[in-house]
Amino acid sequence: MNPELPPPIQLMQVMFGFAASRAIGVAAELGIADLLKDGPKSAGELSRRTNTHERSLYRVLRACASVGVFSEDEDKRFRLTPPAEPLLSDVPGSLRPFVTLMTNDFQFQTWAELLYSVQTGEPAFDKVFGTSSFDYFWKNEKAGKVFNDAMSSNSAFSSAAVLEAYDFSAFSSLVDVGGGHGLLLASILKKYPKLRGILYDMPAIVEAAANLIQSHGVADRCERVGGNFFDAVPTGADAYIMKHIIHDWNDEQSVVILKHCREAMNPAGKVLVVEMVLPEGNEPSFGKFLDLQMLLYLRGCERTEAEYRQLFDQAGLELTRILPTMSPFSIIEAVRK
Repeated sequence: MNPELPPPIQLMQVMFGFAASRAIGVAAELGIADLLKDGPKSAGELSRRTNTHERSLYRVLRACASVGVFSEDEDKRFRLTPPAEPLLSDVPGSLRPFVTLMTNDFQFQTWAELLYSVQTGEPAFDKVFGTSSFDYFWKNEKAGKVFNDAMSSNSAFSSAAVLEAYDFSAFSSLVDVGGGHGLLLASILKKYPKLRGILYDMPAIVEAAANLIQSHGVADRCERVGGNFFDAVPTGADAYIMKHIIHDWNDEQSVVILKHCREAMNPAGKVLVVEMVLPEGNEPSFGKFLDLQMLLYLRGCERTEAEYRQLFDQAGLELTRILPTMSPFSIIEAVRK
């Protein structure tokens, strides 16, 4: 908020944040950024390329430009801006699928029931759709593709950030717990040729990871193991990494997962948790709104440093350091107490 504006205007601007999100989401769905990659274009040109109503598309793009996503020149042509460039579909770490997910219809339906979650502590998604979010995305092909594409783009973005921020050279073996299709682990193994890895997730998921692991040229050093991290994790590794796993679960469930890692790792092993770490007090952080997303969809949450210390302590671990990355995510390192 701009503190120089009158308080009512500040509040009104914040209240229309949902409108900015949806407008940017429509631009992402239409692929506007890709159409502007080679230079500025008018709303007329863009409407013909996207089969949309010219005046209506202009109004959407004008609104986007007012918050810095695209810009409008004196000839009413639109061009890319730095905040719009992540909407390009062919750039490393593209956020176009993530933006499409966050502005999808099922998002707004779920957010409309935020009061329900506040009153009950239960996920509003389950109330709206009659099933858990994981089951819904598994069974609904269209929504599942939106979700999976977003997770893949988010994984590429955060995986690059982890590689940039953390030195894995001290380890000889690494287990990626809940590692999905293996992008993070494959990227680490590719950078550290002496490291061996285990991709651990549900059997069907690790089975589907074969092509990605092979494409990174690390299949000979990457074992794929199916299982459930609430039961156990593979034993005997130097490090256990979990990216965007702990925030899915409540404290009790998270402690179970962390305890399994503690019990399985080598005596001098380390646990690495890749998550947002919320700042205390009034410091702005979009993680505080992602925390509400977790409230609506699952029973997990985003946590502060103090909350992670307490969580690790309950699991018999000691938080040793928190490494920020070039992304909103940090690497939270812990050892056995």
